[in-house]
Amino acid sequence: MANLETFKSEATAWLEENCPASMRKHGGGADAEFTRKKRSGDSLLWLDRCAEKGWIAPSWPTEYGGGGLSTEEHVALVGIMKKMNIPAPLGGMSLTMIGPTLLELGTEEQKKEHLPGITSGNVHWCQGYSEPNAGSDLANLQTKAEDKGDHFIINGSKIWTSGAMHADWMFCLVRTDPNVQKQKGISFVLFPMTDPGVSLSPIKLISGQSPFCQVFFDNVRAEKSNLIGKVNEGWTVGKRLLQHERSSIGGGGSSRFGISMTLNDAAKKYRGDENGKIDDPLLKLELTRQDIDTQAFALTTKRITDETMSGVTPGFATSMLKYYGSELTKDSAEMMVSIMGPQGLGRDDDRDNFSDDERGSTRAWLFTKALTIAGGCSEVQLDIISKRILELPTG
Repeated sequence: MANLETFKSEATAWLEENCPASMRKHGGGADAEFTRKKRSGDSLLWLDRCAEKGWIAPSWPTEYGGGGLSTEEHVALVGIMKKMNIPAPLGGMSLTMIGPTLLELGTEEQKKEHLPGITSGNVHWCQGYSEPNAGSDLANLQTKAEDKGDHFIINGSKIWTSGAMHADWMFCLVRTDPNVQKQKGISFVLFPMTDPGVSLSPIKLISGQSPFCQVFFDNVRAEKSNLIGKVNEGWTVGKRLLQHERSSIGGGGSSRFGISMTLNDAAKKYRGDENGKIDDPLLKLELTRQDIDTQAFALTTKRITDETMSGVTPGFATSMLKYYGSELTKDSAEMMVSIMGPQGLGRDDDRDNFSDDERGSTRAWLFTKALTIAGGCSEVQLDIISKRILELPTG
């Protein structure tokens, strides 16, 4: 216990000295999903300092560029950063999806090749799962990989590929055997997005953003050394990665769009009197209920995270986190625009009549609809919860 207290004291001092003040403001971690090539200023400085410290991935082994912290130290660090309002230096699927999957299922050579690029903040990854005719029915994917001895040749396409325009590498599910049960003919491979056979077509959303792409593969080469697991057994790897993904989805409203107001701030500004006092009892009840739900979800997430850090493998409970988190974030965004009234329908091309917060809230409201689909739609998650957690009868 004494050693842990010493760690907390030293970690607090290091964070106080090294985290730029601008990063501790609301929205300071808005670009945390991006690697070094898309960062600048204090955001890049914070990334660099954490990379040198090993705190981009604090609990990963030091031989891969991680911090080598124990479970107790990592939990303590997360708590200290939250208390100090300090954002994580890096987020996204590199850390929350492919990294943990490689640590668990990758070979030593694969770990040494790919993990340091993540822990240094240099390599951005994207996910090749969904296809135009294989979304929720992911096992129906048709992107084909032909075995050429020491490599595969890949043809086909993926859709709704988050951040593909920024990615250096893709982790991808491909069909390597079309003549067996569809789940048994899939493999999990990695390949660089710089391959000349990779091309992108951005997809613009109703929020005005274009975070997704359709990705086309025309004779793309994937080395056999970058096959994760065995040939035709990629479905198991893919499902395991999805559990990591689902435990990380559910946020991304306000910080993603640079919104500086909380729901309470908005209620005081748009629905309060000249002193900011809120007299509407129904609104106060809705705000209280939302706050309770948010706090309860945060505590549940922390409990499951603590169990994971203690060595308990995240399982079907990740579907619960994914479902509730995405629905809660969507409800929060809807409440925000409702509180703002007409000012909650801000247009990006009208900066005279709408503030940054108002336009950001509109974009967040539209974007959070996608969270109930990404990573497995809410209906799929409810089906998993009913079968795997509640063990309800089917049929």
